[in-house]
Amino acid sequence: MSRKLIIDGNAVYEIDEKCMLKKKLGELKEKKRTSDEKKAEQSVVTGKPNHLKR
Repeated sequence: MSRKLIIDGNAVYEIDEKCMLKKKLGELKEKKRTSDEKKAEQSVVTGKPNHLKR
């Protein structure tokens, strides 16, 4: 496993890089899902499908 030590004064932190990557990817996926939901809502309001862009 890939880990990183961060020393800040008397405090020492151990960061699991695999876990941080998994968390970041999850956040990006959630952000995209939220964005897609907003686009779908806008499509319902305007009556125009957003996926047919030219």
